[in-house]
Amino acid sequence: QVQLVESGGGLVQPGGSLRLSCVASGVIFSRYVVRWFRQAPGNQRDVVATVNQGGIANYVDSVKGRFTISRDNAKNTVYLQMNSLKPEDTAVYYCNIVGWWGQGTQVTVSS
Repeated sequence: QVQLVESGGGLVQPGGSLRLSCVASGVIFSRYVVRWFRQAPGNQRDVVATVNQGGIANYVDSVKGRFTISRDNAKNTVYLQMNSLKPEDTAVYYCNIVGWWGQGTQVTVSS
């Protein structure tokens, strides 16, 4: 079956950086658009960044210029490099391929 496993979350100070990873198995990874979502307590789950099969990326306005999504099809892995982190970036971050979701990784930005 399809499995998505995120890692790389943690506690970071404002202005810091984190790199999230999501490894996929049970799916022909290169055929799919991959998305990162995030969900803060009390909020809905919203898309943050998208990368298509060709590596073209799109971002929500609030993270443009700070976050970079990339993929390595040989490793079945998608990354989210997050720089200049802000407290409002605090959330659980989820990897998504079509209807499949990972378990999420917590990102907390706090001094």
